[in-house]
Amino acid sequence: MGDLATRGTPIGERVDGLGDAVLAARGRVPDELLDEVAAAADRATGRLKLSARHTVVAIAGATGSGKSSTYNALTGLELSSVGIRRPTTSWATAVVWGSQGAEELLDWIGIPPRHQTMRDSMLDTRREDSSFDGVVLLDLPDHDSTEVSHHLEVDRLIAVADLMVWILDPQKYADAAVHDRYFKPMATHQGVMLVALNHIDTVPPERRQTMVDDVRRLLAEDGLPDVQVLGISAKEGIGMAELRAEIQRRVQDKRSTTARVEADIAAAAGRLEAAAGSAPVRELPVKRFDELEEAVADAAGVSAVVDGIERTLGSRARGAVTWPPLLLLGRGGGDGERIDADPRIAPLDRASVDTAVRGLADEAGDGVGEGWAPHVRTAATGRLAEVGDRLDRELGKVDLGVRLPFWLNLVRLLHWLLLLAAVGGLGWWGYAAVRGTTDDLQQVAGFPLPAVVGVAGLVLGIVLAIVGRSLVGGLARGRAESADERLRAVVHEVVDADVVQPVNREVAAYASFRRGIAAARP
Repeated sequence: MGDLATRGTPIGERVDGLGDAVLAARGRVPDELLDEVAAAADRATGRLKLSARHTVVAIAGATGSGKSSTYNALTGLELSSVGIRRPTTSWATAVVWGSQGAEELLDWIGIPPRHQTMRDSMLDTRREDSSFDGVVLLDLPDHDSTEVSHHLEVDRLIAVADLMVWILDPQKYADAAVHDRYFKPMATHQGVMLVALNHIDTVPPERRQTMVDDVRRLLAEDGLPDVQVLGISAKEGIGMAELRAEIQRRVQDKRSTTARVEADIAAAAGRLEAAAGSAPVRELPVKRFDELEEAVADAAGVSAVVDGIERTLGSRARGAVTWPPLLLLGRGGGDGERIDADPRIAPLDRASVDTAVRGLADEAGDGVGEGWAPHVRTAATGRLAEVGDRLDRELGKVDLGVRLPFWLNLVRLLHWLLLLAAVGGLGWWGYAAVRGTTDDLQQVAGFPLPAVVGVAGLVLGIVLAIVGRSLVGGLARGRAESADERLRAVVHEVVDADVVQPVNREVAAYASFRRGIAAARP
C-alpha cells in the first residue's frame, strides 16, 4: 500500500505494516472489511501526496446546533444565506484561505467549484483571515438530516478531513445519534477532533461549566477523554476567539494532516484486529507434531506390524539355519511359535486419527486470535478423510521386508545336502559293516570314506547351524527397524503435508498479520 511519497518515512512504514496485515488476512477476514481497510490506507496516502500547506477543517453538527452560524462566524461571511452556496443539497461548501495549491486538494475532497469560496480573491485583508492562511473550512450537511444523501456526504467528508470540529447543542448534546454513529467509532481520532458546545448564551452562567464538564464526561465514555470541549455562542461571539485560536494553533502546528493519517491507519488496524484477533502468536513446539505422528502411527498399527515382522522373520531365519533334525523335532525356528502368515498393515483406526488431529487443531487454534482460530482448525481437520485414504493407500504399498534373503535359502539347501551326506555316508558305512565288507571301502587318512563323509556331514551341519544362528541374530531386528522407518516415513509425509504444513501456514500468516498490526500502530 505504500507510496513513493511515504516510503521510508514513519507513516510509510505504518502504511506498509497495514498492507502486510491486509495481505496476511486475505481469505481469513471478510473481503468487504479488507477492501475498506485498503481503501482507508489508500485514502491516507493519497492525502499525504496533496498540499501539505492546507489543513482541511470540517464543521459538523446536527440540525439546530448552530453549525452554519458558527461557520459564518469563522469565515466572516454570510455564506449560509447565499442560495447557491447554501448546502440545501447533499453538497458541502468550502472556504479556502490561500488558493495556491488548493485546487487539487479540493478536487480530491470532492467539492465542486460552485461550492468553493477563495478568501484571497475577495481582497479581504482582515488580520484574522491572514492567520487562517492554509485553512480549507468545510460546512457539512446536518448529520441528522432525513436525506440519505446528506448522511453519505457527511460520512465521506469526515473520512477525509484533517481536523473535525463538532458543534453540539445544549438541548441535544447527549443525543445517541452523534455519539453512537460518530464519536464512539472514532476513539482513535481524538487528536484531530474539537467539540464546541454552541448556544452557551442560553445556559445560565453558573451552569455553563457544569454542562461543558458533562459533555467531557460523555466523550470520555465514548473513548474520547482528551478531546477539547469549548463553550461558544456563534450568535453572541462567546468563545469564538478561543475556537478560532485553537483551530489556528492546530493549523500552524502542521500536525493535523499527519495526525489524521496516523489515526486512520490506527483505526483500520483496530478494525482488522477486532476481526482477526489480538492474541500474541504462540507456535506449537516441534515435539507436539512428533506426538501427533506417533499417535497416527499407533492408529495405523505400525508398532504391532513391526513386532510381527521381527517375530515372523526371526522365526523363518532361525528355521533356515537350524540343523534339519532339530527343526523336524520342533527344536528350532520359531521356538514352538507357529507363524501362519506375513504381517500386514491393518485398516487405519480413523477415529483415533480424528481425535489426535482435532486435539492438535484445538491447541494450535489457542495460539492465535479468536477470529483466526477457526481457520487454523480448518487447516488441520479440513482433509481428514483424504488423510485416512492416503494413509491406507500409501502404507499398504510399503515393502515390509518379510522375505528371507537369498543367502539364507542357500544355507537351508546346504543344510539338507550335509544331512543327506551324513545319512548317506553313515548308512553306507553301516551297510558295509553288516556285510563284513568294510575292508573293501576306500580309505581316507586311514578311515573309511563313508565314515568320513557321514561324520563330516554331521560336524559341518552342526557348525553351519551355530554360525548361521549367530549371523541371523540381528537380521530380524534390522529388517523390523527398516520397515518401521519406512512406515513412519509414510506417516510423516502424509501428516506433514495434510496437517502440519497447513497449520504452520496459518500460524505463520497470523504471525505476519500481528507484525503488520504492530507496525501500523503508533
